[in-house]
Amino acid sequence: MTFFNAGERMNQQFLFARQDERGGARLKFVIAIAVFAIVVYAGYLYIPVAVDAYYFRDVMQNKVDVAVTQGYEASWVSDQLKKSAAEFHVPDNAIITPALKDSRVEVRVQFTRPITFPGYTYNYDFDYTARSTAFLTIK
Repeated sequence: MTFFNAGERMNQQFLFARQDERGGARLKFVIAIAVFAIVVYAGYLYIPVAVDAYYFRDVMQNKVDVAVTQGYEASWVSDQLKKSAAEFHVPDNAIITPALKDSRVEVRVQFTRPITFPGYTYNYDFDYTARSTAFLTIK
């Protein structure tokens, strides 16, 4: 019987020693889920802005290539980009600078789009210059 009592006593000491650790895994899980949720929410707000910027870069490249192959003025590119700006959520105060350099058309667009997170506002800065492809130039 003494063997049984000694084992029972060891078991109780083990349980008392581990009693301070109760709930530790639950707290870590809640913290991990909260961090994961914050990252997902930040991506939910940021990714659409980045995708719009990516597609607007593509439109810019397309417009300068069309302008050089069709022989349009550089201002035509600016007009076309202003028409398609709303589709890509480009702000009205965007700076669009068309130019004709070395018989190539180029356009530079600059704007800032604020992305509002709870407690913080991130300014997404867009600054891209699209140049017409050299082999499309009409000489």
